[in-house]
Order: sequence, then structure tokens, then C-alpha cells
Amino acid sequence: MQTVTLGRTGITVNKNGFGALPIQRVSADYAGMLLRKAYNAGITYFDTARSYSDSEEKMGLALSDVRENIIIATKTPSTTVEGFWQDLETSLRLLKTDYIDVYQFHNPAFCPKPGDGTGLYEAMEEAKTTGKLHAIGVSNMTPKIWNTFVPQFTVQPAVNQVEFNPFFQQRELRSVVAQEKTKLEAYSRPALLTHPVVTALGEKYRKTAGQILLRFEVQEGCIVLPKSTNPQHMAENLEIFDFALTPEEMDQFHALDTGKGSHDPDAPGVAEMLLSAYDVHA
Repeated sequence: MQTVTLGRTGITVNKNGFGALPIQRVSADYAGMLLRKAYNAGITYFDTARSYSDSEEKMGLALSDVRENIIIATKTPSTTVEGFWQDLETSLRLLKTDYIDVYQFHNPAFCPKPGDGTGLYEAMEEAKTTGKLHAIGVSNMTPKIWNTFVPQFTVQPAVNQVEFNPFFQQRELRSVVAQEKTKLEAYSRPALLTHPVVTALGEKYRKTAGQILLRFEVQEGCIVLPKSTNPQHMAENLEIFDFALTPEEMDQFHALDTGKGSHDPDAPGVAEMLLSAYDVHA
């Protein structure tokens, strides 16, 4: 399993982690089975969020006995200090831990900054100082949002979790975050599984379309967080490090970039739309 260091934190994680969003849709027992299979297969980086219904609770039940061996990332969508501390304490309780490795702002079009009057960024730094979290992260930050907020951060984000796929390769954003050594975490991919470039490479390497796409994203320097509740697909998602795409094959993917994602976090109303898509349970 290949690894990467998150920003300047010294925290090392799998390039291929576990995205916990879909385990909210299955039973606790089934979720526990999936999480242990992932852990036993070598995955040590687990990504969840306060907004992913009961995914934190299921992760805590399944992995608390191996807490010292794993890296946990979770997120808060809160826009108030009171909500921030409530979210953090709830996450700690449900995950059965006394610290979060990577704690991310989960606000698509809003991000706190020092001295903005909300106190949110200061709360995040206080939580880091007291050891309740080890690194700060963000999500859905476009270059515009990044350049507005991050230059004022005193602690640079370790990760920025964004949409990334061959149709939307985030070239400008990657250039911006590279200056701070912030890593991009890729989520979502559109209906590319039957694209001729993908299917041809799948035949060549005897890999599934999903494996080809994940391999492309990893070679582009992203951390991938496949989301599956299918044990066979989970196993396949790990088998992407025994081959590599050639420069010419990477260029075939580069030519597919449209520069546009499935949504624009900068657009009015998109932040509210994204956040309303989740159901937050205490």
C-alpha cells in the first residue's frame, strides 16, 4: 500500500483510503464487517463526517480497538462556535476516541478565517492546541475560496477534499494548494466507466474500469477515497498499485479534462444545496 504525507503535518496516510459515506445506508453489523475487511486488507486511513448520518458511530464500534493503528478524518458543517464544539464532542464520542487526526471544515462556499468575527477558526486552533485534533483540513475549496481564506490561516490545511475525475482535473486548484503542500482528496466520479479510453485500458491491464480511474487519480497525486458497500468492489479498489499508466495513457486522460465539475461551490446557493443533502444525527 503506497502512502503520502499530509501537508506539513507529518501524518502519513494510504493513498487509497476508505470513504465512509455509504455505510450510513447499511446495518451496523454489515458496516462493521466492511470496515474490518478494509483494515485487515491494509487500509489505515478512514474518512467520515458529522454529516454522514450514523457513519461515525459505526466506525467507532468497528475500529475503536485498533485506534492507535489508524488515521481518522472527520468534518464539521457548523457555522457557529457553539455548533463547532458540539460537533467535535459528538464526533469524539461516537468514534470512541479522544482525538481526531484530521478535522475538516465541511462548508462548501464558506470557510472561517482568523479574526472574521465568527470565532470558528480560533475554535479549530484551540482544539488543535489542546490535542483534540492533530491537523486541520478543508473541503470543496475552489481556487477563489482558497485564495480568499487560506492565506490568512496560521496553520495551513493538510487536505482539501474536492471533486476530481478525468473530466474535472482541478488544474488551477492543484497549482494553488501545491504551494502549501496541501494534498487533494478526490471524491466522486461521473459516468466514465464505459468511456472508450477507460475500457481500452481496462482490457490492456486486465483491470476494471473503476481500477483504471482510481489509478489515474493516484498517479495525478490525489488521495482517493472509494465509497463502496460491496466487498468485491472494495477488494478491487485496493488492487491498483501493481500496474502504472504510461505517460501517453495519462495524456489520453488529460485530453478529457473539461475544467468543469458537477457543481460549482462558488455559485450562489450551492453551499446550501450541498449541506442540505446530508442528514446530521447526534
